[in-house]
Amino acid sequence: MKYQIFKTLVILLTFSVSVHAQQKEPVDYVDPFIGTSNSRWMLFPGVTRPNGMVKLSPDNQRGVWQGGYEYSIGSIHGFSHLHGWTMAGLLTMPANGDLTLSAGLPDDPFKGAGAGYHSRFRHEDEKASPGYYSVFLLDPKVKAELTSTERVGYQRYTFQKDSTNRVMVSLSIPAEYGYDLTDAVITKVSSSEIQGYAKSASANFNNYTLHFVMQFSKPFQKFHGWVNGKEIGNYNEVKGSKDVGAYLTFPTLKEEQVIIRTGISFVSTDQARNNLETESSGFDWDFDKLVKENRTIWNNILKTIEVSGGTETDQVKFYTNFYRCFTGKMIMSDNNGKYMDACENEQQLSGKRKAMIGGDAYWNTFWNLNLLWTLTAPDVVSEVVDTQLEMYEKTGWLSKGPAGIEYSGIMEGSHEMALITSAYLKGIVKKDADIAFKAMKKNVEVEPEGLCGGYPGNPKISDYAKFGYVPLEKGAASKTLDYAYDDWCVAQMAKFLKKEKDYKFFMKRSENWRNVFDPITKYVKPRKQDGTFDPDFDLFSVKHFVEGNSWQYSLYVPHNIPGLVKLVNKDDFLKRITTGFEKSEPAKFAAHALDRTEGQSAEYYINHGNEVNMQAAYLFNYAGKPSLTQYYTRKLLNTFYDDSPYVGWNGDEDEGQMGAWFVTSSIGLFEMNGGTSPDLRIDLTSPIFNEIRIKLNSSYYQGKEFVIKAHSNSVQNIYIQSAKLNGVLLKENYISFKDIVKGGLLELNMASKPN
Repeated sequence: MKYQIFKTLVILLTFSVSVHAQQKEPVDYVDPFIGTSNSRWMLFPGVTRPNGMVKLSPDNQRGVWQGGYEYSIGSIHGFSHLHGWTMAGLLTMPANGDLTLSAGLPDDPFKGAGAGYHSRFRHEDEKASPGYYSVFLLDPKVKAELTSTERVGYQRYTFQKDSTNRVMVSLSIPAEYGYDLTDAVITKVSSSEIQGYAKSASANFNNYTLHFVMQFSKPFQKFHGWVNGKEIGNYNEVKGSKDVGAYLTFPTLKEEQVIIRTGISFVSTDQARNNLETESSGFDWDFDKLVKENRTIWNNILKTIEVSGGTETDQVKFYTNFYRCFTGKMIMSDNNGKYMDACENEQQLSGKRKAMIGGDAYWNTFWNLNLLWTLTAPDVVSEVVDTQLEMYEKTGWLSKGPAGIEYSGIMEGSHEMALITSAYLKGIVKKDADIAFKAMKKNVEVEPEGLCGGYPGNPKISDYAKFGYVPLEKGAASKTLDYAYDDWCVAQMAKFLKKEKDYKFFMKRSENWRNVFDPITKYVKPRKQDGTFDPDFDLFSVKHFVEGNSWQYSLYVPHNIPGLVKLVNKDDFLKRITTGFEKSEPAKFAAHALDRTEGQSAEYYINHGNEVNMQAAYLFNYAGKPSLTQYYTRKLLNTFYDDSPYVGWNGDEDEGQMGAWFVTSSIGLFEMNGGTSPDLRIDLTSPIFNEIRIKLNSSYYQGKEFVIKAHSNSVQNIYIQSAKLNGVLLKENYISFKDIVKGGLLELNMASKPN
């Protein structure tokens, strides 16, 4: 009897331990390999902190569009420290055997004549999770592991016994946006440290100098340098341009590990050293301790939204897309607040500002990325707004795409203003509102000129003001739609500040979108200076439109969808979008051909793979058919997105908007006007999870937690029958952001047929 009791206790204890061991944290669901085939430079499997300066990851492609890491290529030519939009540099790679000073291309030999120092690898020998990456390189027989702080990259190479082991360091590498290396230096500081800089020019606007200090846990035996493929005689320093590198030898008599830690800065080598010393002080050479801390940091962000129900795949897609929303942007200021401005002048952040955040454009991120950030990371929103105001104060303009803290001119409109407006209306930012309004007003009133090699503001804004639209002789017809939305954002900031005259003026001008709608066909058409519409108009051509066509842009009035529905006629509008979704479903709602093709005409309707069209499924909410919003958002979540490296998402994920669409839509939320109206409307749709818990930041919001429960939710039960907010029956298919941040409970009753 005692034995039986003991046996039962052992079984129960074993079961309990097993269950506990199987419990996953949100970070455990993240798969950084998802979408890494045919993806962007900024979507890498390597390591970074949230919005980190260091983005340390394997590379294996030539200098091509969507370059960087391609999952289907079975080799790696090195691990580079920068994967920001238009920014690259500083690659390291372990090697041995015959010396070669070139990485080699993916299809070059791996040994013998013509070989580079690239190496083959197998995916079964490769691992990645937030803050950690490892791979076994077959040719040098080296295990490479990566982790990082915000501004310091850590690498651990496990070398086998080999007298020819070395570490290659290259300052000119293949990247998605090619860059010109105009001046570079690598200097031997000691037998365990090198330092240097690389001045680069990229994308016709981004000039930057990457400074670095690289330290080794074990002394190297020799330091050699090369310039343009040829070794140099001075073995203490290498200088040059175009192609500059060095290699350091680490002969080993047994298996041995070498840890490399590299601090970087865009200000100076001293600043790189300060970043290195400050951020590595708690770790020294303890690689595993840093990996553990990174796991905690990432998990703390991801667990701000906890989901249950749905499938394992749903959770993998959810947390991987969530993770991606914090890997694309890039801190450009140093640990002590120093940074280089758009005119390459050194600046110092004041105590009230924490960091400068750079990256690609905020083009249409107002739909989802802004919502996700304001819900889960209001501190990041505050830093982004501070970045914009700092740029305005130091160099005169806000920046729509502040890669390198410069003026890229990418993309259309100035949608950083949507995030700024939303941040003030949501109470996230409370200081400097008058400065923000002044800066925003300049964007929509002043014709921009080139600035320090970049392109600020809204080009042809004077023509837009004169004609009430951008004539086709002056620019794309779609500019009018973006500029009208910008006017709306300025108007809402004016209202917030009780500037009634400005509010009325810009509200009236925000209706300029009507001026490019053909009154007969009710589609957007290019319009000439004389007021006539283009007679050669093609509904599906990308001519006169930016990464889209007239059919798609004729749905693009984010600030006044009710007005658009009324203009087209509600029944016709509903028929239009229903037909578009029905015809697009076989292609999984993707149309890659429209992304960057001049003049092409093809019958593409819904293109969820680019920002212009990512609101489309929610338009049914405004046309009296919310059940179709629920149907098609579920379709997109289940078919457009997957959990494989080869697809992930069928389109151009720039820096988080596509990932954020999955995250917010899968919990049933969407922000049509980007949180820029006083009511802060959030549209509702069918969540894929049974229960969602949003943990609110008490430093910004009144509530502690907002819970969404979808009763009877399933793959079949996708339609909302009724909804209650804190026990009160909802009469509309939306709530307010204010409702969420007060905390509370949203209950959805689900069924298999529309209500």
